[in-house]
Amino acid sequence: MSTIVTALIVGYLASRLSWLVARPFFALPALARTNYRGRPLPTATGIVLPLAAVLVEGGRAVAGSFGVGDGPGTGGTRALVLLAALGFGLLGLLDDLAGGGSGVAAVGGGSERGFRGHLGALARGRVTTGALKLIGGGVVALLVVAPLVGEAPGRLLADAALVALSANLANLLDRAPGRAIKASAGAFVVLAVAAGRIAGLSGTAVVVGAALGLLLDDLHEHLMLGDAGANVLGAVLGLGVVAACGPGARDAVLVGVAALNLAGELVSFSRVIEAVPPLRALDRAGRRP
Repeated sequence: MSTIVTALIVGYLASRLSWLVARPFFALPALARTNYRGRPLPTATGIVLPLAAVLVEGGRAVAGSFGVGDGPGTGGTRALVLLAALGFGLLGLLDDLAGGGSGVAAVGGGSERGFRGHLGALARGRVTTGALKLIGGGVVALLVVAPLVGEAPGRLLADAALVALSANLANLLDRAPGRAIKASAGAFVVLAVAAGRIAGLSGTAVVVGAALGLLLDDLHEHLMLGDAGANVLGAVLGLGVVAACGPGARDAVLVGVAALNLAGELVSFSRVIEAVPPLRALDRAGRRP
């Protein structure tokens, strides 16, 4: 457990450093979007999460060359988490900057949202950035789970679906300041406590720690994570389940995540949260009144 706590702290510090360096870039007018209160904020700042993960792995590589830590190179699940963070981060960044949901016309026009909207547009011959993210996310999910499942086609598809649907679920939750980060941090705590192979969670812990580094700025409405951050959080958590849990637990989580994705197509999570006092209090904690 000490390794996980250390990874959280290192991810937090790397995120704060990355945000301080990148903040002037996010002041560009092209990255400004209005939030739910109509305030203009920089979007896609969640791309700091994969940047922080790269910074941490670079530091580990240097330390490893001196015989400190895990040794030189990035191996095991850490490399897979890094690939997932970069892949989903870039796909999310594309959707944030060119997608209809970000205040800019989607590729091919329209403003479709959700699985039904994007797949329906694709069936009509119009490619949205959401459809590109959907397809690209599926491919990235297959790439990152393949080394963990070996020659088992059914397991490969199930675990890839878990990663991709987890990424989408985090995006569905990212509708209020701090919500996606709070939910992801809570899910990670449950995962770390219940996991059978906690050693496989160090890479995920770095990304969650990096998200915590942006939490106060998110709560105080200084930035918006965007898909570039929410998708990364969900994907690495899903990958953490694949890396640290047995097949039965992974199947159970897949069913739960799929059900929540379906619910998100039918109802508003924000309305549900507002209707349940404990959830409402937790959701509002730390936010501006």
